Amino acid sequence: MNKTWQIRSLQAAAVVLGGGLLAALVQAEEKAAAPAEHGKPIVLPGKQAASAAAESPSKTIVLPGKLAASMAAARAKPKEPEILQPEVKQAAAPQVKAPLGPSPEVHAPGGAAHAAKRTLKPHRAKPKPVLPKPAESSHDEHGHGSEVQQVRAAVTTILHDNTDYMAHHSATYFKTFADKQTPRATVVTCSDSRVQSEVMDKGAVNDLFMVRDIGNQLATAEGSVEYGVRHLHTPLLIFVGHSACGAIKAASADYGKLEPAIRKELATINIPQGIDPTDGALLNVNNQVESAILKFSGEVEQGHLAVLGAFYDFRNDLRQGAGKLIITNLNGETEPARIRELMKQGQYFKYSFMR
Repeated sequence: MNKTWQIRSLQAAAVVLGGGLLAALVQAEEKAAAPAEHGKPIVLPGKQAASAAAESPSKTIVLPGKLAASMAAARAKPKEPEILQPEVKQAAAPQVKAPLGPSPEVHAPGGAAHAAKRTLKPHRAKPKPVLPKPAESSHDEHGHGSEVQQVRAAVTTILHDNTDYMAHHSATYFKTFADKQTPRATVVTCSDSRVQSEVMDKGAVNDLFMVRDIGNQLATAEGSVEYGVRHLHTPLLIFVGHSACGAIKAASADYGKLEPAIRKELATINIPQGIDPTDGALLNVNNQVESAILKFSGEVEQGHLAVLGAFYDFRNDLRQGAGKLIITNLNGETEPARIRELMKQGQYFKYSFMR
């Protein structure tokens, strides 16, 4: 009975004391092992000893020999680490997959953010293949070749014809005008490529002071015309219009959508809207002659300047032959019969207002 009570008391003491008194209990057990063999009593430390003494002041707790030996053997064995067995099972740790590419770097605002964006794109779009340039067409809509072919052909023609021109003119020919020009006429023609000096003068070199603009106008080339009349002292000023003039067609229609510089030059062509192109060209020539007579009135009144108007008819619109240069105005006179009479008489300085 005493042994059973002692064992239970020891178990109760171990539970109550817990971890903090465990060390003291172990020390008491070590002491108890030796006295048990010699029959000496074991005194428990702390409150447990006091409690046991209070319940049985006259009794001493003695551990049996087998129990003391078992406890000693347990102490001799190495203590295995305690394994905690939680009541609630923990979930398995999530598997971390290795990233497919390098992780983006963190950059401060304004930093190398573009580098991070590039890092996130392991695959870049393949550049589009460069398509071969189409072969140059042999002809454009005007019947010419491509731009390159046109330039090559034009330069070749210019240089070839210049070489031919040099071959047919000696150095003596060029000496006649090497230091000074002495033209006989100031000629204002349209810039149209179909109107060239050779249609009116085979020897135009140093003979015609050429002025070209759209619509063969005085207003848009006034300085050049004045230089010919008052500095080169040409006795003849002639304005030459022509068939199918693009400037006349534009000026007689709505040209508001054209470029500003072109609109500016068309604005000084004073012809009615919707006029026939041939009639418009003839009227424009008369207007230029009138403007020139007013500007150079001093030279006109002194008999130093004749102002003529002409029409180069390469379409034969006036039925006098394709390519004919027709005098349509002589010092303000526009009546064809009167013009022929004055020219026959050599009256090139007689003006209509002098009648």
